[in-house]
Amino acid sequence: MKEQLIKAMQRNQFLNMMYMAKDGTVSQRRIKIIKIVGNSFQAYCFSKQAKRTFMIDNMLAVVPVIHKERSVV
Repeated sequence: MKEQLIKAMQRNQFLNMMYMAKDGTVSQRRIKIIKIVGNSFQAYCFSKQAKRTFMIDNMLAVVPVIHKERSVV
C-alpha cells in the first residue's frame, strides 16, 4: 500500500480512500498526498477541506481518481 502512495505522490494524483479512524468509524475520502513519513502520511482531504495526517495501517482501500476525457462524436 505504501508503494501506491509513493507513486501517487510522485504523479500528483488524487486518490479515493476508505479509511478507518481510531474509534472504528469508516469513511470515504478524496485526498492528495503531501508527504509520507514512516507509517503515516500527510494529505489534503477534500471532504474535510484541510490537511490531515493518516496512518497507513488504517487504510482499508485506495484507488486513483481517473478523469476521463469527454469527446464529441
